[in-house]
Amino acid sequence: MAGFHVMADARGMHVQPTVRRITSADLLDALRLGADDFWAKPSHYVFLCLIYPIVGLILTRWTSGSNAIQLIYPLMSGFALVGPFAAIGLYEISRRRELGMNTDWRHALDVRRSPALPAIAAIGIMLLALFLLWLYTAQAIYTGLFGDQPPASIGAFIREVLTTSKGWTLILLGNAAGFVFAVVVLATTVIAFPLLLDRDVGAVSAIETSARAVMANPLQMALWGLIVAVLLVIGSIPLFAGLAVVMPILGHATWHLYRRVVEPERAQQIRRPM
Repeated sequence: MAGFHVMADARGMHVQPTVRRITSADLLDALRLGADDFWAKPSHYVFLCLIYPIVGLILTRWTSGSNAIQLIYPLMSGFALVGPFAAIGLYEISRRRELGMNTDWRHALDVRRSPALPAIAAIGIMLLALFLLWLYTAQAIYTGLFGDQPPASIGAFIREVLTTSKGWTLILLGNAAGFVFAVVVLATTVIAFPLLLDRDVGAVSAIETSARAVMANPLQMALWGLIVAVLLVIGSIPLFAGLAVVMPILGHATWHLYRRVVEPERAQQIRRPM
């Protein structure tokens, strides 16, 4: 169709929004505003995020039933890789609230009418591919250390991981690999989806702008990544149920982080043909 475009904007141009430098106070302010958005109509936002505890429980049960206990932790931590895409409805609610528009939960689905939907889908597919690659990497690390034999039980697996040299090697290598994946996702998508909802700039510009935001604010973005990781761990502890609160707050906060990092559209931008 004529309006279908992914890599560039609707005019085939590559837009480079202006990136600001931020401080740690901006991160705290984004979290505060994200919490404000959540508490404004919490029942709506919790509804959006119930998928997290549900999917978490299903995946945990599936891996246990398939005798793939070693993948439970990678699956749990992998939520952080797909979270930026899964929270897109929350960005839309924050955007609408900022503009004084109706914020009924059904409007979270208005994303499907966004002109940037193809670009949003493209980056979402990229995150899904990274998530699957992370699972493959985690399984490869486990197999390299323990062989093809799956753990006999959760208890036996925990004992082997915590009391043997192979187990500690698994912890170190697994977390190091997970850190690399998390950095890649943070650098490429930290504000990509809010940007695409706000402006139809194309997937390339959204990813590039996220990367420039991280390079301009390395310490602040590293702190943001740490905040996200800590809150996701806290939310995952009670059988993923805490994610029904943590995820919407982080989702809304990400929209406000975007507002602080990227200059408004009226500011001067650089455009060049793709």
